[in-house]
Amino acid sequence: MRRRLTILGSTGSIGRQALDVVRAHPDRFELVGLSAGRDADLLASQATEFEPAYVALESRDAGPLSEVAAEVLAGPGSASQLAAEPADVVLNGIVGFAGLAATVGALRANNRVALANKESLVAGGDWVMDLAGENRLIPVDSEHSAIFQCLEGRAAEEVGGVLLTASGGPFFSFEKSQLLDVGPERALEHPTWRMGRKITIDSATMMNKGLEVIEAHHLFGVPYEEVRVVVHRQSVVHGGALFADGSVVLHAALPDMRLPIAYGLLYPERVDVGASAVPFDGVSWTFEEPRDDVFRCLPLAVEAGRAGGPYPVALNAANEVAVEAFLDGRVTFLRIADAIEEVLEALPEFGKMHSVQAITAVDSWSRQEAERRTRGDAR
Repeated sequence: MRRRLTILGSTGSIGRQALDVVRAHPDRFELVGLSAGRDADLLASQATEFEPAYVALESRDAGPLSEVAAEVLAGPGSASQLAAEPADVVLNGIVGFAGLAATVGALRANNRVALANKESLVAGGDWVMDLAGENRLIPVDSEHSAIFQCLEGRAAEEVGGVLLTASGGPFFSFEKSQLLDVGPERALEHPTWRMGRKITIDSATMMNKGLEVIEAHHLFGVPYEEVRVVVHRQSVVHGGALFADGSVVLHAALPDMRLPIAYGLLYPERVDVGASAVPFDGVSWTFEEPRDDVFRCLPLAVEAGRAGGPYPVALNAANEVAVEAFLDGRVTFLRIADAIEEVLEALPEFGKMHSVQAITAVDSWSRQEAERRTRGDAR
């Protein structure tokens, strides 16, 4: 049976790999729409190849899209508008806070969401989970997909916690003094995954894992103290479930995002995407505790998650600004965590996070505060 599929963020890393899955199984998908932020040229090329009914571009400069045989949505909010078009599954591969409104739009239209935008749950939390109800939010992040698969069919009373693995990024073995002068080029040299620039920096700071702890708390309904993080440098075990009887079920696969993407798009079915099999001959897997004293973004994120309300929103916003400042050479690597902590400490009172408007208000304040604390500050 063909799935009507919308891909949000089709020109990004997740979106391009999702289209690889579609290429491998063209008989399984009907493309409803593709969306991008600014890359109109690549979006036009994708539309020519896959012939979706709609294309959406957040930029108003649609340029080459005038030549494609699809209805064109252009300007801010176009991805959210596309997300609400009827589909069997909407893959949200938009990077950052910008993906929240699209997740909400898709869920309000009763579309199933294959979620690769972790910020939707970091910022939207319980409100987004309430909108999703049961079985309408399928995680695509490799770690959450792994946990989701390990938990499937298990009774809640059997579960004692979940396990998130972290690669540790390029600097996990460094002493703090060695991180004083590392620049973006070195931070972007991930040892096992090939990802977008922002998420690669988040991996280096361990913020990615902090955001995933918050996401896991909401996705799987487990308390923060039952979300266990371990560093697994080989990036083969992606996550697991801890059970009340003391046993653990782990999910393993070689690093290949096409696997969780395909599972999210075709759930509960599995298809061959050309991934290599996990080797067991002459290999070893190691697990280590995170180094919270050096990579402070992880404990900052967990603390913000526990505090709830506006704090996860502020955490995410400050992180996006600080990461961009680091990539631009305006702040040092270690300053990222410092700036985030300062924003969290200065956060004023806000109401409940039960609407896009309320969440956006916190996001806007936090971005302005983070900009002020990272402007030309390379401490």
